[in-house]
Amino acid sequence: MKFLKKKQPPLEITAERDRIQQILVNLLSNAIQYTQTEGKVRLSLDDAGDYVVIKVMDNGIGIPEKDLDRIFERFYRVDKARSRHSGGTGLGLSIVKHLVESMDGEILVVSKENEGTTFEIKLPKIK
Repeated sequence: MKFLKKKQPPLEITAERDRIQQILVNLLSNAIQYTQTEGKVRLSLDDAGDYVVIKVMDNGIGIPEKDLDRIFERFYRVDKARSRHSGGTGLGLSIVKHLVESMDGEILVVSKENEGTTFEIKLPKIK
């Protein structure tokens, strides 16, 4: 039996290719880096009315609740010893937030230690 998917219209946003690439590379790199070998990293794209929602989800080490309010600050690192070992500068998420906001979007994070992290980016669709 063959199932036919209904063709969906494309989801379109106004954005510079390099900015979207930098956002995705940063979030996906972090998700991969902080997820165990047997873990999972997922990327999704959804239609949310006037917005396109991009989610990067992992079931990695998560971010402690006490650090969630600060992860978008320049030079802030959750685990300074681990970041130094992996070459992190503490700028990646601050740059991501700046780029998302420069496209009139917003970024949210939900995380639980030892369970994983989800970054959700909402960008306005082309009208």
